[in-house]
Amino acid sequence: MSRLVRITVLVENTAGGSGLLGEHGMAFWVEAGSRRILFDTGQGMVLQPNAARLGISLAQTDTIVLSHGHYDHTGGLAGVLKIAPQATVVAHPAAFKEKYHQSGDGTPRSIGIVLGDEDEVRNRASDVILTERPREICEGVFVTGEIPRTTDFEDTGGAFFLDEACREPDRLLDDQAVFFDTKGGTVVLLGCAHSGVINTLRYVRQLTDNKPIYAVMGGTHLIGASEDRLNRTVEELAGFDIDLLGPCHCTGMAGMARIWAAFPGKCIGCMVGKKMELELS
Repeated sequence: MSRLVRITVLVENTAGGSGLLGEHGMAFWVEAGSRRILFDTGQGMVLQPNAARLGISLAQTDTIVLSHGHYDHTGGLAGVLKIAPQATVVAHPAAFKEKYHQSGDGTPRSIGIVLGDEDEVRNRASDVILTERPREICEGVFVTGEIPRTTDFEDTGGAFFLDEACREPDRLLDDQAVFFDTKGGTVVLLGCAHSGVINTLRYVRQLTDNKPIYAVMGGTHLIGASEDRLNRTVEELAGFDIDLLGPCHCTGMAGMARIWAAFPGKCIGCMVGKKMELELS
C-alpha cells in the first residue's frame, strides 16, 4: 500500500495566492500518512492566517521541527503550542542559546527564539527532543541533526554571535534539515542551510547511501554571498543532478537568479501556498 507525503509552504517571504500573506521567514507543513509535522514556524505573524486560508488545522500538529533557533523560524512557536499542546518539539540543543546578529555599523540585534529558553518550551510542549544526530521523527521522515562542514567555500552566511558584545561567533551548529525518501528520490527541506546547502546535501547523500536527490526546497542562505561562492554552489548543485529546485527565503535575489538561470526547467516557485504530493518509497 502506497504512502503519500504532502508538503505545503505556510510561511515564506512571498505569497502565491489570493488572501495569503508573506513575511521574512520559513515554515513547511508536512503530512506523512497520519502524522502532521510543522517544519519551522516563521516569525509568527502569518502562520496561522495562512494555515486557515489553506484549510490546514495547526491544532492537529504532532511534531514541530526547528531548523535552528532564529526568530524568523521560531517566532510562531508559542502560538502553535497554545493550540497544539500535544505537539513534540524537535530541535538541536544549541537552538535555545542566545543569538545575535551584528549589523554593518556594529550594532547587535537579538535574533533568537522569542518564546525563551528550553525550559519555557518544555513547559508548553508535550515533549522536547534534542537532536545532535540524525533521527527518524515519524516513519520515513528524518531530521539530519548537526551537519558536518566539509566545503571550503561555505560559511554561516552572516555576522552571527552568541553574545550581545558580539565576541563569540555562532557557528550555528543547530542548523538542520528534514529529508525523506520517495519513489523519485530523496526530498530535502531546508530552513536556512546555515551549514551550507552543499554541506547539507552531501550529508543527506551520506545518510541515504548515496540515493539520488529528487527535490530540494527552502532557504539556502546565499543572500550576500560572494561571486565565488555562488559559482561554486551552482557547480556543486549540478553534480547532484537534482530534478526539482525550490530555493527561497534567505537565498536572496542574486542567488535565486543564478540558480534559476543555471537550471532551466528544474526550478519551481516555493512561495506561500505551494503544494507538492509525493509517494514515499
